[in-house]
Amino acid sequence: MSWMIVRLVLSLAFVAAVLLFASKVAKKRGLGGATGVIEVVARQRMGRASSVSVLRVAGRVLVVGSTEEQVTLLAELEDDELQAALATQVRPGATGENGATTELPAARVPVPRASSGALAGSVLDRSTWTSAVHELRERTVRR
Repeated sequence: MSWMIVRLVLSLAFVAAVLLFASKVAKKRGLGGATGVIEVVARQRMGRASSVSVLRVAGRVLVVGSTEEQVTLLAELEDDELQAALATQVRPGATGENGATTELPAARVPVPRASSGALAGSVLDRSTWTSAVHELRERTVRR
């Protein structure tokens, strides 16, 4: 019985060592980690295969439309315009004096990617799983 436990522990240690080695190789090659140059501020699906995204790239704010075939620049905004739009965004459930909603619900809030360690963007990173669960919830909730 004890030899099975020793074998299990050694197997798990081997798998952990392989994953650690793979993450170091990926980091050296620049794979799997966020560089901080491109930040997705917001994304809204428009159809099954199309979406509109607001990106912050090297200090510039770009609104792009994307489909399966192409990505098109729709507009370029100033950073203060984006901040003003985000500040005035109304959360779902805002009501006027007669009880009716005053505006459409706000777009979903992106999950911040807080980790920047060696495992950032990998399967072992907590924020990767958090954002995956958040995306699954957003795609499966009825509206």
